[in-house]
Amino acid sequence: MSTQDRNGTEHSRPTRPRPRRLSRLAAGAAGALALTAASAAPLGPAPQRAEAASAKSDKVLTVAVAQSVDSLSPFLASRLVSTSIGRLMYDYLTNYDPEDNHTIPGLATKWTSSPDKLTWTYTIRSDSKWSDGQRATAEDAAWTFNTMMTDPGAATANGSFVTNFAKVTAPSPTRLVVRLKKPQATMTALDVPIVPEHIWSKVGDLSKFNNDKTFPIVGNGPFVLTAYKADSYVRLKANKSFWRGAPKFDELVFRYYKDQDAAVAALRKGEVSFVAGSPSLTPAQAASLKTEKNIKVNNAPGRRFYALATNPGAQAKNGTHFGDGDPSLLDERVRHALFMAVDRKTLIDKVFQGNAVEGQGYIPPRFSTYFWKPSASQELAYDPAKAARLLDQAGYRKNGDGERVGKNGKPISYRLLCHATDPNDKAVGQYLKEWWGKLGIGVSVDCLDNVTDPWLAGRYDLAFDGWSVNPDPDFVLSIHTCAALPATPKDIGATDNFICDKTYDTLYAQQLAEYDPVRRADIVKRMESRLYDLGYMNVLAYPNAVEAYRTDQIKSIDTMPLSGGNIYGQDGYWSWWSAVPAATDGTSSGGLSGGAITGIVVGGLVVIGGAVLFTLRRRATAEDRE
Repeated sequence: MSTQDRNGTEHSRPTRPRPRRLSRLAAGAAGALALTAASAAPLGPAPQRAEAASAKSDKVLTVAVAQSVDSLSPFLASRLVSTSIGRLMYDYLTNYDPEDNHTIPGLATKWTSSPDKLTWTYTIRSDSKWSDGQRATAEDAAWTFNTMMTDPGAATANGSFVTNFAKVTAPSPTRLVVRLKKPQATMTALDVPIVPEHIWSKVGDLSKFNNDKTFPIVGNGPFVLTAYKADSYVRLKANKSFWRGAPKFDELVFRYYKDQDAAVAALRKGEVSFVAGSPSLTPAQAASLKTEKNIKVNNAPGRRFYALATNPGAQAKNGTHFGDGDPSLLDERVRHALFMAVDRKTLIDKVFQGNAVEGQGYIPPRFSTYFWKPSASQELAYDPAKAARLLDQAGYRKNGDGERVGKNGKPISYRLLCHATDPNDKAVGQYLKEWWGKLGIGVSVDCLDNVTDPWLAGRYDLAFDGWSVNPDPDFVLSIHTCAALPATPKDIGATDNFICDKTYDTLYAQQLAEYDPVRRADIVKRMESRLYDLGYMNVLAYPNAVEAYRTDQIKSIDTMPLSGGNIYGQDGYWSWWSAVPAATDGTSSGGLSGGAITGIVVGGLVVIGGAVLFTLRRRATAEDRE
């Protein structure tokens, strides 16, 4: 699970209108089997009553979110909120150190490779247990990977990690062996949740099983998911037997708020402890909270990019084209003209009010190893006059009414997909209408609660896109390969925006097989350059992570990185696992500083009795895949 909210990102899924790779998952109903221990009974009382009854003794951390869940299945989830929850439920082979992102043990305590880098052996820890009491073993990891290798449905979200796997075996409960077809640089950064074989092997169609019907759900992460209601809430309880140490909060709840102002109001009232925004608070909201008693605003460089994506002509692997993207966008000159008419400085100053950095390459500057920016001669800098000339050269000239006319003789007017819950999309959309209008191009900003369906169907011209990027960039790079396209128009692929470019694919294969960090970084930057020149998508900004929490409910909580980092949507579970309730003097486990955050998200719903509401829908533009 990478963070790639496609509209985180994720990405975030997709955090995509990517649809943020997020919404690409099939929203099928759960199969007959529920992923829970056979003896576990579903939560009986209504969530509000149950939480009210337990609130007297349990320490509950409620997190308000503005993104709905696309799936609780780790094989399908792509949105940031979903993959973040997955990190809490299931362990990965390795994790990222919260201080500087270097690889550290997870379910695997150590790993070695053969001299030719084609065989990797992982030692699986013996002190990890599933929440139903059974031991987590190498067999579980082998089953997870083998299933992804053989079942297209299981490969929906993270299939790119295993396409190069030749064979996966578990010679013993503590020994996992992965044999590769060719070297693969991501073997210590396999962002794949490991699931319990004894539960998941009984599931039927993994492409439709959302893991959201019977609770508690068996996992081995720091929290166990105990209740969920689509478009309402997700509730998790602390896993007291988690090998790294139990969280300090007894319960963690994510509640969905469609109205971000309502979420901020709930924070002021103490109804929630943490607000992340969609994906961040607006400058006005953050400014209003800075003077509030017992509220702390965290403003840190983010791990997301905020972009515009054009429809490159939606297509499937079988060569079938579908959707109804405007044919003018197939001309690179038109795409470049649109981006050259965007004044990024104005967007940073007026929309983000300084809480973002002007966009350049595909990977945010936070990840300095892979950060790239175009040369002066390559840059699609703000130049409306040059943009107009490009449109003229492409044959799209103005008529007597000042409108650019398409090859069909009709005025060009683009549909721009916008996330209804994201204030930035709406604000930027108005600027684009003005700037592109001066070029003679019409724009209709379609702000929808669900951008997934039109995105997956290719029924759009442009869309706001964004992903959260992991320390290792492989996943967010993979979503633009030809291999990520859906098999047929009826299928759901891992693609962010239907891009398929052979030159890019060649570079992708080269970086994946390159172990030398300097040479690999150079290849990744060449990939970013290629994406930039193609112009199918253009990064407008790198938004800060602007979030807030109540200090009278949370004593301490870890950011990532520990110095000046974000809290929500981390590359791991550190924030919620480390959070310490304000009423206690405990210190976090594992030597990490602690902190507690409670957040509630109300999607136009009234928060009752501390219940947590959370949305489980699919995909919005790269809403953050993680």
